[in-house]
Amino acid sequence: MKFDTSPIAAIATAPGRGGIGVVRVSGKDLSPVIEAVCGLASGKQLQPRHATYLSFLNDDGSIIDQGLAIHFKAPHSYTGEDVLELQGHGGPVVLQMLLARCLQAGAGIGLRLAEPGEFTYRAYLNDKLDLAQAEAVADLIDASTEAAAKSATQSLSGEFSKTINALVQKVINLRMLVEATLDFPEEEIDFLEKSNARGQLAAIRASLEHVFSQASQGALLREGLNVVLAGQPNVGKSSLLNALAGSDVAIVTPIAGTTRDKVTETIQLHGIPLNIIDTAGIRELDSHGDEVERIGIQRTWAEVERADVIMHMLDAARGPTRADEEIAARFPANVPVVRVWNKIDLSGHKPAAEEQADATHVYLSASERTGVDLLRNELLRIAGWQQTGESLYLARERHLIALKQARFHLDAAAEHAATSDQALDLFAEELRLAQERLNSITGEFTPDDLLGVIFSRFCIGK
Repeated sequence: MKFDTSPIAAIATAPGRGGIGVVRVSGKDLSPVIEAVCGLASGKQLQPRHATYLSFLNDDGSIIDQGLAIHFKAPHSYTGEDVLELQGHGGPVVLQMLLARCLQAGAGIGLRLAEPGEFTYRAYLNDKLDLAQAEAVADLIDASTEAAAKSATQSLSGEFSKTINALVQKVINLRMLVEATLDFPEEEIDFLEKSNARGQLAAIRASLEHVFSQASQGALLREGLNVVLAGQPNVGKSSLLNALAGSDVAIVTPIAGTTRDKVTETIQLHGIPLNIIDTAGIRELDSHGDEVERIGIQRTWAEVERADVIMHMLDAARGPTRADEEIAARFPANVPVVRVWNKIDLSGHKPAAEEQADATHVYLSASERTGVDLLRNELLRIAGWQQTGESLYLARERHLIALKQARFHLDAAAEHAATSDQALDLFAEELRLAQERLNSITGEFTPDDLLGVIFSRFCIGK
């Protein structure tokens, strides 16, 4: 997004009808908009951060709507600029009329429609939010579970950023020692031992692993897992979907091929969203087979290719068949598979989860709802979910990539530290790269930030 400093305006509430709607305006000087839309005499102002009930006026003096006007003076606003919020009735037409009036009144100061995310982008540029907090705004809006919403709120409050910044500070402190030693080669002898550089690095690596673990868990809350039910017709895939969902979301009949297209239901396991996808039963069709069912089977394989986890449904009463083996042979090699043996109420098996060479085998009865908890636990295990009791960070993929890259550079630094003091320049370079990767999470990296630390804490001339 190319930054444009001209004032911006947009409807801030969701599309559709509602009790209240908000039009938001942000810019350096919003006096012309406030005076025209709020009907204030020239020079008169709204009291900052106070709600004022008034009429929103058209250019001919007619009333568009009545509601509350709130003026947030810079820098005490969401964006760090002057912000005007007009809260009126939530009808789409009246909000569009009010937005159009604001744009008309602000034409002289270059007021324009805001681009997607531009209010939060300005908050980031004006140091109201760092990059991780700005992303948490969108994550909070998109949160699909209570746990995800809580984690997004924590990131928005700055907890994730504080943790990353604390880790960066530890890296800076170690870099400071190394860089200072490089400036004075005669002091290099036994530097690593005297400064306990190896011990400091080990502590940093341990802290990073802890942060990565929390972020990985948080990423599950945000992204969830796509779990595909696949298998032959009439093995109980739809019954299992209903059992997992706790309601009849899929049609269940004894007729093979009842499910023609995918049925998706999102459930929650300990706050993790699982998108359970029931698919058409897989079987060989001759040239005279049902064309609709054929298309459904093709879509089943397409879902299997995109799956995070595959639940291969089998009939425990019938036992394994050649068709089951042929289906399993086509599963992607890099996708976890759970063999789910259904209908144990007919086979005599007891509910169980057995880890075998090819996969974990779970024995259950979807119709009787027995053994389903064993399957839920196995899905949590595959997801890597651990109930630590700690608050999690709703991390994004780029955060995890940055943490992995920082870990790579810290590992390389440890290798250089294990050789000798003669590799201090390489040691320092890996620390610098690790710091860059960590700072990319919050967007606060500047190449010269280390200089300020060195000059403020060390007397170079001594």
